[in-house]
Amino acid sequence: MSKVAEIAGRDKAQVSRTLATLAEVGLVSRDPDTLQYSLGYGLYALAARTAEARMVSASTPFLKRVSAATHETTHLCVLRGGTVLTLKSEMSNHTYRALGWEGVSVDAWGTSSGRVLVSDWDSAALRGWYDANVANATALQAISPLALETGQPQPAGHRPNKIQTFDDLRAEISLIRRRGYAVVDEEFESGVVGVSAPVYDFKQRIVAAINVSAPKQRFGRHLEQAGALAATVALDFSAALGADLKGRPLNGGKG
Repeated sequence: MSKVAEIAGRDKAQVSRTLATLAEVGLVSRDPDTLQYSLGYGLYALAARTAEARMVSASTPFLKRVSAATHETTHLCVLRGGTVLTLKSEMSNHTYRALGWEGVSVDAWGTSSGRVLVSDWDSAALRGWYDANVANATALQAISPLALETGQPQPAGHRPNKIQTFDDLRAEISLIRRRGYAVVDEEFESGVVGVSAPVYDFKQRIVAAINVSAPKQRFGRHLEQAGALAATVALDFSAALGADLKGRPLNGGKG
């Protein structure tokens, strides 16, 4: 505190009161033993939200590129604990299309975007996430994409989620790493298929996913091509965010 007062040219008492106020809102943190101050969780949270807002703003041309090529609605998704949150959507030109996904959260483990968003985690982190969010789940609770598209009630039943054990999750992560994208075929919702590809930041960490989801009748035959396209565009978006992925392999085919 004395050093801060010296640098700021302020009275110690004034600096002490200011630091106490900042500590109350989480912008600084005080060690109870040493009584020294450091940056608080609130400041890091503000920085993260600022970076995320910039990412959303920068995503528009990349989402439009995928949407224009696939003629399907494309989403930018991020992880929120055990759920996936859609930050931005670029709408397709189909009358029959997904609507209203921005700001909607769904369980991550049953979606291609959720699986992509944890695909760069080490085994210990992945295990912790699985135990906290997947192991005790008995049913996938989500807002129905088809209900959003058609206004009709959610169809009964869907294909069993292929992530039933931790080994299943590890196998899926391995496949995503090999081919560069994830595929979900009616696991999240009956009649709906989707692909997602990872977006990296300047620290080479996965921070978002580009997702395309659509009715299987219309989109099912194009999943592999859409996955490869999403992976390519996601890498271009990553480069725009400062990621250096020159040595990262991109298969773009079946793993």
